[in-house]
Amino acid sequence: MEPQESTIDLLLERAETYGKTSFELSKLVALETAAHVVTSLIWRLSVLIMISLFVLVLNIGIALWLGEVLGEIYYGFFIVAGFYLIAGVVLHFFLHKWIKTPIINLIIKQALA
Repeated sequence: MEPQESTIDLLLERAETYGKTSFELSKLVALETAAHVVTSLIWRLSVLIMISLFVLVLNIGIALWLGEVLGEIYYGFFIVAGFYLIAGVVLHFFLHKWIKTPIINLIIKQALA
């Protein structure tokens, strides 16, 4: 009876080791996926911040130029603000799905890659 018990004990020990190894592998795969998603989002956010700063400075320049052309500096800022108000309303009502869906798909694709 001794060989059967040691075979069963060996089998249980190997099954336990396999379970622990599979669990550790799953944790490492999840960690790699999370790291990939986070680094991709950080990279995209840094590019977005740089583009936003460029657009901000460009808009200030346009507002100052329009204000100079119209005679009062604040007229240019009102015109630029009105443009962004109209653009925001259009984006909110008409292009919401065109912006939200690709962002959701990007995050899901990054998480599953």
